[in-house]
Amino acid sequence: MTNENTLSQLQKKTHFKIMVLLILFALVIVSFLISIRFGAHRVSVNQIFRALLIDREGLTYNIIWKIRVPRSLVAAMVGVCLAISGGILQGVMRNPLASPNIIGVSSGAGLAAAITLVLLPNYSFLLTPMAFVGAFLTTIFIYTLSWKDGINPLRMILSGIAISSFMSAIVNTILIFHPDRVHNTLGFTIGSLSAKTWVHYRMLWPYALVGFFLAIIMSKRLNILMLGDEIASSLGLHVERTRVVMIVISSLLAASSVSVVGMLGFVGLIVPHMMRIIIGSDYRFLFPASALFGASLMMVCDTIARMVMEPMEIPVGIIMALLGAPFFLYLLRGGKMYRAGN
Repeated sequence: MTNENTLSQLQKKTHFKIMVLLILFALVIVSFLISIRFGAHRVSVNQIFRALLIDREGLTYNIIWKIRVPRSLVAAMVGVCLAISGGILQGVMRNPLASPNIIGVSSGAGLAAAITLVLLPNYSFLLTPMAFVGAFLTTIFIYTLSWKDGINPLRMILSGIAISSFMSAIVNTILIFHPDRVHNTLGFTIGSLSAKTWVHYRMLWPYALVGFFLAIIMSKRLNILMLGDEIASSLGLHVERTRVVMIVISSLLAASSVSVVGMLGFVGLIVPHMMRIIIGSDYRFLFPASALFGASLMMVCDTIARMVMEPMEIPVGIIMALLGAPFFLYLLRGGKMYRAGN
């Protein structure tokens, strides 16, 4: 109890939060170096810096610059997108179980992405916008189903699970009937970073950057929303408008991630909880902390996915599930399932 009280006191101090953010930023750098060092072809730290700063040719340069660096950057962007998306949903819905994959945001994006990839292959350039539309419409639909004299968090979770299961069934049906049109089907349904290149990074980073800054801009309003609808309204906040805007941002982030790596789970559920335990529930600091740790976690998990069955690699979604599920159970068992507003 003493340790919890000490941590609670530290969380109220701005310099402590800034220190945590600096540590997380350093962790991102270390995770990035680990991610580009290890794989089927091992390279030394010296070779990494030479490839990044000096050499412009050779096998090591090609492996690092054309394969590992873009893949690591995509992993980092995906971690940022899903972590912030999950944090937004947990705050807007005031529900610790809210996350893109559980609520149904990822399934809506996945369905739209599957339709684009399989049934409309000539319009693949619209993959991310289509995924965003699917995620946004799904979230609004679930939000509408859950509304009855206000939002009931349990009703929203149950509605999200039902809609998510329904859409996942449609996605699986599409993939079964058109297996020849979808490359790496297993990776899409589980979440994979295999064969991700600079093209995927350029596709993803604008959405991650825009979503991140919009989330930071809206963080103060989300803090006010956490006080309750009545208090927030009395302070001049347009509650429902704020919720819709935050849902749009969350859908944008989740959709961009799904369109690149598939329906990856647990990142948006676990990362905000871990950061909330450490840095507190002030979204001005929680969002950047979640973004940094989400990026680091994804790069480390991708490195493990490449190495655990070397020279073969497994989808990173499997590693996330193996790590995320036990931690989630630990939170439940240990009574540390923080409410989004506490």
